[in-house]
Amino acid sequence: MKIEINKVVQINYLLTDADGNQMDASNGEPLAYLHGHHNLIPGLEAELTGKQAGDKFTATIPAEEAYGEKQDHLVQSGVPKDMFQGVEKLEVGMRFEAQSEQGFHSVVITEISEETVTVDGNHEMAGMDLTFEVEVIDIRDATEEEISHGHAHGAGGHQHD
Repeated sequence: MKIEINKVVQINYLLTDADGNQMDASNGEPLAYLHGHHNLIPGLEAELTGKQAGDKFTATIPAEEAYGEKQDHLVQSGVPKDMFQGVEKLEVGMRFEAQSEQGFHSVVITEISEETVTVDGNHEMAGMDLTFEVEVIDIRDATEEEISHGHAHGAGGHQHD
């Protein structure tokens, strides 16, 4: 069976940046995803198309096919510290959910001054070329429920209570 749209695929993977630093890994717990439903970054999903169980490969995905390039408009400086009510000590690297006209998105504090902070709403891997070492573990047909929900259920996928 080949990987194609509406197949549930289980993969083991190791993700490294351009300098070879490990960014993420499945660590022996295969990731299950529903192919063709934007559950993975576009470049990796494209590399997986047509592969079969047992296939192993390494692929470097350019930033624009991964989490995109860094976008300057997502960096906001001069945010008053009092916007972070209830937080005792603000520190660089802290992540918060921020609300805007576009809804909720994750931001991270990148700088702190006396009265204000700078936050960055870019994905933490934006602007990075990413290298994946992948092993395809299993491929199966998706259920109607998985297709309607747009993601894999069960081991390695989304859990529903």
